[in-house]
Amino acid sequence: MKKSTFCCSLLMFGLLFSCTEAKKDSPAMPSEQLPATKKSTDMKEPFVHAVYFWLKEPENLEARKKFEASIKAFIQQSAYVRSSHIGTPAPTSRPVIDSSYSYSLVVTFDSKEDQDKYQEEPVHLKFIEECKELWEKVVVYDSIVLGNEK
Repeated sequence: MKKSTFCCSLLMFGLLFSCTEAKKDSPAMPSEQLPATKKSTDMKEPFVHAVYFWLKEPENLEARKKFEASIKAFIQQSAYVRSSHIGTPAPTSRPVIDSSYSYSLVVTFDSKEDQDKYQEEPVHLKFIEECKELWEKVVVYDSIVLGNEK
């Protein structure tokens, strides 16, 4: 199971860097008008933090609403998150896919040091306090781009 979740993390990491993030208030742009996507080699020291949440009551719409509002507010307010993806399991079915989780969060940082600061950031701690009662399990995968190992 860990291997398939790791594979899912890698897939999400690839998707995260292969797509450009549209501005929240702007209409969709044709692909020829999209700004150039930054390649991972352009980043100072990218650090990826992939988090998977299993809610205690995944069918409880009120709990889901609370979780979604809290995680979105937290990510928007974070001073350290460089890019983010908040999602739910995709409707895919292959033996290597673990879609047992309720939500995924993939965030990137410029460095491990920024990720360390994020861990103590008041908006992060507030999210945990607001939502920890909603989940039964959380799994985290942290990774860095090859060549940045220390």
